[in-house]
Amino acid sequence: MASNDKILKALESAANYLGKSISALSSGDENSFAEHFWHVAAELEYALFMFSLTFQEKNVDKSKWKPNPDIKKDDIHNVLAEVRSLLDDAKRLLISGEVLDAYKDVYVARHCAFAAEEILAKKKRERFKAK
Repeated sequence: MASNDKILKALESAANYLGKSISALSSGDENSFAEHFWHVAAELEYALFMFSLTFQEKNVDKSKWKPNPDIKKDDIHNVLAEVRSLLDDAKRLLISGEVLDAYKDVYVARHCAFAAEEILAKKKRERFKAK
């Protein structure tokens, strides 16, 4: 299986787990959300790893792109929607051969995933402090 196929499979898996995560969050099942969302993060990490291997093989210079995403951490649902949008865009870009742009979207999606985890951890701490 070619690298792009493996990346695409990881992105599709991440999108699938993201859907399950959103459903679990909507039903209030934080444990199920955490379990599914862990898979989202893992698939994003794997995709980024495969991108790095692809870039090494093809001598792609990604150093000119200095990512520093500014992610608004106000609402978990907005952050999850952004992850979904970035995943959809990355899949489309990868299929059309725009590998570096797909990488950028996956990179930002991973940062959004980190932001989502921070939001939930903060809410959990606040609930425990209130008790």
